[in-house]
Amino acid sequence: MVSLVPRDNKFFHMFADLSAEITEGARVLTELLKDYRDVSARVARIKQHEHTADELTHAILTRLNQTFITPFDREDVHRLASSLDDVLDFVNAAGDRLVMYNIKQVPPDAAELSQIIVRQTEELGKAVSKLEKHQGVLEHCVEINALENEADRVTRKAIAYLFEHEKDPIQLIKIKELYETLEIATDKAEDAANVLEAVVLKSA
Repeated sequence: MVSLVPRDNKFFHMFADLSAEITEGARVLTELLKDYRDVSARVARIKQHEHTADELTHAILTRLNQTFITPFDREDVHRLASSLDDVLDFVNAAGDRLVMYNIKQVPPDAAELSQIIVRQTEELGKAVSKLEKHQGVLEHCVEINALENEADRVTRKAIAYLFEHEKDPIQLIKIKELYETLEIATDKAEDAANVLEAVVLKSA
């Protein structure tokens, strides 16, 4: 039976905009960790992306409350918006720690973790762009999950090295928390991929 009320497909465009903002924020962090200067100014740029992402997420949730027929389950629309926004929240949190803890130098492993986040957000963007037709989404979800496993490996190696070589306990605490915050961002990207996978499988 054909519904007399059309589905609101603008959600797909809104999710694409949100994904793009997340990727840009993650790229700024990676650039900073690879070339560690102008820290406050570049962290402020991350915060601008995070603020824009919050506004986009709010717009999606507002539209959700105003829309009778959504392109997929209402609960999944909400979960996808929230999980995407969470990725940039933790990217922003990592940037905050650089300033708040007055970290003077960052180890290469931090940049490696951040680069993994960028790769995950790029895959999320590709998956979201295919969500309307549900074709090719799952392969990007698989890649995001594989990248999360890679991030776990990098984090374990980095923290082991930190405990072996860092003699200053305060510095150890600062860098360990930075690693853990970045790793949580990769977890959040995996959460978003799991929502995308659920949406596709429900429609199969």
